[in-house]
Amino acid sequence: MNKMLITGATTIITLAGAAHAQSSVALYGLIDAGLTYTNNQITGTGGGHSNWEMTSGAVQYSRWGLRGAEVLGAGLNAIFTLESGFNLNNGQFSSSNRIFNRQAYVGLSSRDYGALTLGRQTDGMVDFVAPLSLTGTEFGGTHFAHPLDNDNLNDSFQINNSVKYLSPYFAGFKFGALYGFSNQAGGFTNNRAYSFGMSYVSGAWSVGAGYLQLNSAARTPAQLNTNGAVTDTTGSSLQGALTPTAVPLGVLASSQKTFGAGVNYTFGPAVAGFVYSHSKFAQFFQNSLSGTFQNFEGNIRYALTPAVELSGGYTYTRAGGNGGAGGIPHWNQVSAMADYRVSRRTDVYIQGVWQRVSPSGNSPLGVAWINGVTAPSSTTNQLEGAVGLRHRF
Repeated sequence: MNKMLITGATTIITLAGAAHAQSSVALYGLIDAGLTYTNNQITGTGGGHSNWEMTSGAVQYSRWGLRGAEVLGAGLNAIFTLESGFNLNNGQFSSSNRIFNRQAYVGLSSRDYGALTLGRQTDGMVDFVAPLSLTGTEFGGTHFAHPLDNDNLNDSFQINNSVKYLSPYFAGFKFGALYGFSNQAGGFTNNRAYSFGMSYVSGAWSVGAGYLQLNSAARTPAQLNTNGAVTDTTGSSLQGALTPTAVPLGVLASSQKTFGAGVNYTFGPAVAGFVYSHSKFAQFFQNSLSGTFQNFEGNIRYALTPAVELSGGYTYTRAGGNGGAGGIPHWNQVSAMADYRVSRRTDVYIQGVWQRVSPSGNSPLGVAWINGVTAPSSTTNQLEGAVGLRHRF
């Protein structure tokens, strides 16, 4: 009898262990904190003043998340990700009224056929073009974004109500597509989004391309379909340059069409890259404005030692269209960063960004504003410097 009980208990423990081995949940995150100096920021009393401030996410947004998978057999897994961005300075969510504001999705993944997921997710520009740009990586991040993050390479907003497919690699190729529903009866296209992209890796070369389109009937934040595909942002937005709201400009326009492509080449301890993106905004602010932004970025990274990484980039951005009053501004931005890895999970960094905008006419975009900085400059120039500590878990 005792032998039977022992045998039965052993069987139960073995089965429980086997069942546990078929599923997993992992806690992960990143904390980025530092001090940032800006030479000029507009104040409420007018004019511009220098500013020293403690910042959260100067390079990468601070976040924590849960990632899980369950093995279903035949190479098929059930997967999920729940990811929350937060401000380390005060402990608040980086996006109001959202616990998992960065990502929240569930789906199925197959080693042979790719992954199909549903929820709040990133678009094709973030997935395929951003990794080739310094702003989309740990080697530059938030402040290195193209002016006002007009192409979303810094992942300033995510897509709600989205269905997304990502393929596995086929001889170095990978592709994906996403559709974000408006969730509005009688307004199928009112604040919807769709996106796609591809990448190719071969030896020292990596290339990628992506496309993102937003459609909306809103012209002011009050008219926005707040259940639609894009409703908030965790960082700066083009809309923020013109009015004090966190709603991306693309959902206050009849359409935003953004496409981009990039290439990286690795040689020895260095990686050199070039990224081009183009964003077109149609009929925003009571149909009075329209415009385009073209971004040209050259970047390089160099591993000085296994622990020290240097990176730098130059971005030229040209705006077109009526820009508010016939103005066609253009931007020059120079960025540099040095990073020292203390351990596998912890590093310290120092970085700086200088931006100059050359306005034409009376464009409302005629002042400099480095992405992630609290307020724009009162002039056409702005300089930012940051030193910080980053820890991953």
